[in-house]
Amino acid sequence: MTHPKISGAILAGGLSTRMGGNDKGLLKFNNAPLYQHIATRLQPQVHELLINANRNLEIYHQSGYPIIPDIIADFSGPLAGMLAVLKSAIHEWVVFVPCDVPNFPENLVAKLWHYKQNAWAAYAHDCVRAHPTLVLMNRSLIPRLESYLALGDRKLMFFMQMIKAKAVYFPNPNAFTNLNTPEECHNWKHRHWECLQEPA
Repeated sequence: MTHPKISGAILAGGLSTRMGGNDKGLLKFNNAPLYQHIATRLQPQVHELLINANRNLEIYHQSGYPIIPDIIADFSGPLAGMLAVLKSAIHEWVVFVPCDVPNFPENLVAKLWHYKQNAWAAYAHDCVRAHPTLVLMNRSLIPRLESYLALGDRKLMFFMQMIKAKAVYFPNPNAFTNLNTPEECHNWKHRHWECLQEPA
């Protein structure tokens, strides 16, 4: 399955309030930060890799990947990170993956591209619920996203509906398990990896 060159971005710019304010991307799994596990899975699927982060930038810089902070400096949610990355990406298409979904599909990019049809964006759906933070977007959406955020809107799924983004179905809900709380991290540890808090 062929597609044009696509940029990839890890969304690690949130406040992680349900994780006690700790930076989720820096949680340790098997002695490596969570964002590195995401990068290892995403990098083979893309032609450029960026990280959207707003805290601990010096730590993220150690990865060697370009670090893109939000342009809107009020932790406005994933759309603010997407806007910053879309403005910085080299390629016309950009795929986004949040830093807390370590088991996302290894064919995510290829399948989003294949099934997007004529849409300017396509997001993952596990046949039960939508996962709009795992989304392929075209840079032509920058003006619409800027206008949406300028009006104070922040709801990601509403923006997906507004731009007529295509839902692409991946019939494996476990692939989209996200780690939002210490309990979810603890449960994931017992099933998959050793999970340790990043030292302060």
